[in-house]
Amino acid sequence: MAQIPGETRVVIIGGGVVGCSVAYHLAKFGWKDVVLLERKQLSCGTTWHAAGLVGQLRATQNLTQLAQYTADLFGELEQETGQATGFKQNGSLSVAPDKERFEELKRGASMAGCFGLEVDVLTPQQAQDLYPILYIDDLVGAVYLPKDGQINPADVTQAFAKGARMHGATIIENVKVNGILTGKGRVTGVSTDHGEIKSEYVVNCAGMWARDVGDMAGVKIPLHASEHFYVLTEPMPDKFTAGLPVLRDPSACNYIKEDAGKLLVGAFEPVAKPWGMDGIPEDFCFDELPQDWDHFEPMLMNAMHRIPALEEAGIQTFFCGPESFTPDNRYYLGEAPELKNFFVACGFNSIGIQSSGGAGKVTAQWIIEGAPPLDLGDMDIRRIAPFQNNARYLHDRTVEALGLLYAMHWPFRQVETARNVRQSPLHDRLLAKGACFGELSGWERANWFAPEGVEAKYEYTYGRQNWFDHSAAEHTAAREQVVLFDQTSFAKFLLQGRDAERVINQVSANNMSVPVGRVVYTQWLNERGGIEADLTVTRLAEDQYMVVTTAATQRRDFTWLSQHITENDHAFLTDMTSAYATISIMGPNARSLLQEVTTADLSHKAFPFATSREIELGYAYVRATRITFVGELGWELYIPTEFATYCYDAIVEAGEQHGLVHAGYHALNSLRMEKGYRHWGDDIADEDSPLESGLEFVVKLDKPNGFIGREALLKQKEQGLKRRLVQFALDDSEPLLYHEEPIYRDGVLVGRTTSAMYGHTLGRSIALGYVANDEDVSDEFIDSGNYEIEIAGERYPASASLKPMYDPKNERIRI
Repeated sequence: MAQIPGETRVVIIGGGVVGCSVAYHLAKFGWKDVVLLERKQLSCGTTWHAAGLVGQLRATQNLTQLAQYTADLFGELEQETGQATGFKQNGSLSVAPDKERFEELKRGASMAGCFGLEVDVLTPQQAQDLYPILYIDDLVGAVYLPKDGQINPADVTQAFAKGARMHGATIIENVKVNGILTGKGRVTGVSTDHGEIKSEYVVNCAGMWARDVGDMAGVKIPLHASEHFYVLTEPMPDKFTAGLPVLRDPSACNYIKEDAGKLLVGAFEPVAKPWGMDGIPEDFCFDELPQDWDHFEPMLMNAMHRIPALEEAGIQTFFCGPESFTPDNRYYLGEAPELKNFFVACGFNSIGIQSSGGAGKVTAQWIIEGAPPLDLGDMDIRRIAPFQNNARYLHDRTVEALGLLYAMHWPFRQVETARNVRQSPLHDRLLAKGACFGELSGWERANWFAPEGVEAKYEYTYGRQNWFDHSAAEHTAAREQVVLFDQTSFAKFLLQGRDAERVINQVSANNMSVPVGRVVYTQWLNERGGIEADLTVTRLAEDQYMVVTTAATQRRDFTWLSQHITENDHAFLTDMTSAYATISIMGPNARSLLQEVTTADLSHKAFPFATSREIELGYAYVRATRITFVGELGWELYIPTEFATYCYDAIVEAGEQHGLVHAGYHALNSLRMEKGYRHWGDDIADEDSPLESGLEFVVKLDKPNGFIGREALLKQKEQGLKRRLVQFALDDSEPLLYHEEPIYRDGVLVGRTTSAMYGHTLGRSIALGYVANDEDVSDEFIDSGNYEIEIAGERYPASASLKPMYDPKNERIRI
């Protein structure tokens, strides 16, 4: 074993494929002072027994971009390092035995076109032509991606390691990290069974050990191992020729790959077997887990149905090994919010091989540049809620998580395990009103309300789901009467101190030097001018501000603001989320309803838009903020938690004579889509500027002392915009848009939708999406084009608008 150094710039923990990729990329980018520590041998945890599938189409553009980069890199790595990888691009074939699965595959194929992937939609016979031993009598179609493939996981790990060494990194096996060294809120190194190493950065690539390594640093990294099964047949020389594409039969939970004349059959079963609840054995190294034929047999029978030749094949190997899964089936990248310079790249949910190159590259860039090189919000470790690190929660969610990889990816699909963890104080009252709850960051939120006699349960389809008409009624009530939303899941922060105004002004693109009681809609930008957060800020006092943001970005936004408070600032940030419930009353009757339960004057003159003040509500005091995300008159009421049920009851009682309707998040989404309101994480993120996304009206470029990102916006303004966010409406009222659909202008692909929902007032599907052009994207360019949006391979004419299609003059919210 090589002697460990006393000091280095970066320590990487874990010698699996991702850890070696991070080392390779850091070294290739010129950082030679890099040490990777592996507790046993390279690839000995999960990597060595991975199936080695190299797929490129993922759920979002940037996830796909990382997978594409990985595939391209695999094509070059063997030549660069001289280490064989076994990489071959034999394509992948996904089959559909029913119309709904085929709809999913075709929508994915359309999305692939947005991302520049080659993809073919096939008939069953065409699928059999590619895969002669395929049983097709019960298939309705298939999708083929010719640039997908497979690789030998252990070999590609060695290639990354060799490349890392060639570029100057050090890799040391048989060294166990026992602790993380910290000081003044940042990582300072690691302690090992061979001594301490001081370092500026530590990267946790420890795979299924990553949660334990996180605990050493006080960093929560929610993941849990699960048993994963596959079988390898005896040679089948008379059944097929070499070069078969990877076969995926997701409805049967199976994947099948050809391996030197044999077939490897693996599965992602709906009910998985979590593993390692008592800890991972100290001597774990290339270990296998006990066989469980009873558990795997149904999946094998499914495979025999699809590939009848398997019925006559002998089984050479039955394998079971552990791999880790996260609560939302997305991996973790980035700097931990709890500890400066402690990075993570783990939790790969069985796609570590196909993600390894891209994940290693962007992690290295993030460390070197101090910021992610592209929008990595889907993978950012800051998305998690701390409670999700709970061991029992992780165990119970993992039972479901593995199978979700191949389950139908229905629109609005909700997880079923580890539910009812975070509840609003109004939860039981909403349940009694017929609420059907969805989950976000652990919060139970009413998505729609079932009328009396209707079961509050999802029935999934790609068409109009069973709640469509009920949500439409809620939508209409918001436009014509008044509705109640429970938005307690809002994250709420209190910033206070003598320097609070200066701190919030430096972070915010809008001007925070406003009178007490004023609400300001703003973005927080990065140095590139990209949108890091989209939220409201209320000035409570000369030295106090309340920040309100979404549940999904609670940790991310809190971390962003806290990291911009220096040790010299007299400013203090407190998360007040649990202190307040939030009830939103929206609609043209909102004023008349609320006026019955408060003595405050709610007239437009006395309580204008973007005003916030404390009012009496019944026997209680609440903060009433006049603002809207639905495009109607309304107030958000911030209620101390212990008063929440009382205030709710008072509002509901008064609401009976004003036509009050309970509404859920599906209606909220359809209402905001008609108004063209942006949603962070979908329509705007850290690669999108306020200028591109139509939010320049809330950017104050001339405010004193500027703000983070100002110079980038000035430069972009001078150079002109190459892309802009546009609102679309399908001309046909029947098709449904969801997101990531290709946008065509005069027959040319110019962008993709970012979010969509059916607009019940406008009577058709509404979407937001970016339109790009090599030249300046002017108003005239947008207005003069003829647009189509592609859904599952078919194009539908659409209208485009830079102004909100509903109430473009904002008359409804200022009455």
